[in-house]
Amino acid sequence: MKKQYKKLREFLKSTEWVNRDKLMTPKDEGKKRPAPIKEYDKEAELIELPDPKELKLKINSIKKVFNKRKSRREFSKKYLSKNELSYLLWSTQGLRGNNLRFRTVPSGGAVHPFETYLIVRKVNNLKEGLYRYIPDKNSLLFIKTIEDIKNKIIESANGQKFVGDAAVVFYWTVIPKRGEYKYGTLAHKLAAIDVGHLCQNLYLASESIKTGTCAVDAYDQKKADELLEVDGEDEFLIYMAPVGKE
Repeated sequence: MKKQYKKLREFLKSTEWVNRDKLMTPKDEGKKRPAPIKEYDKEAELIELPDPKELKLKINSIKKVFNKRKSRREFSKKYLSKNELSYLLWSTQGLRGNNLRFRTVPSGGAVHPFETYLIVRKVNNLKEGLYRYIPDKNSLLFIKTIEDIKNKIIESANGQKFVGDAAVVFYWTVIPKRGEYKYGTLAHKLAAIDVGHLCQNLYLASESIKTGTCAVDAYDQKKADELLEVDGEDEFLIYMAPVGKE
């Protein structure tokens, strides 16, 4: 057990950076940079979201938001508005301007290796089902309806029932090759750090509009990946968080 701990502790250290100049990455080899967002059918109908910057916040003081921030595991049956959902999506993966490399969260080397999927249950004027956020369009791509949706959510969350009560569940997948292209074997630690930025922004944004969230890292990898229809190798779930009204 001690050997296992030692190996995992080494992953948390920055020692590999001393060998950075010796690494041969796909970028060094002159290979094409991976696309900054996952491809989708350009003929598909996108659901345009309201401008997130037009939403009036309920708590404007950042100090108050910091003080109130906590994990919330009890959600009412109240619906989120599309304006609120747009604001939460923009806060976690939205663009600052028109460049996909500059977003509302930091990312090592601006590689942004994540995709945002949503399972919607209670959002005004959106039907239940699985969606993907398209950040450069501030839009949603509908993927599929889900039979027995609440139980499927709970199963993906390793049996945690409170997740199934949420109005919407954020599922963040990682596409490792985006980081590997530039950083090689260093990319995976960077992704593990960067995904924390996403979820913390969700916490703070949720508090500012008086909704609640709770980070979930105890999920069922296989069931979650199957639910999101990702391959589990080149793209897989790395973090999730339910959001709802109190």
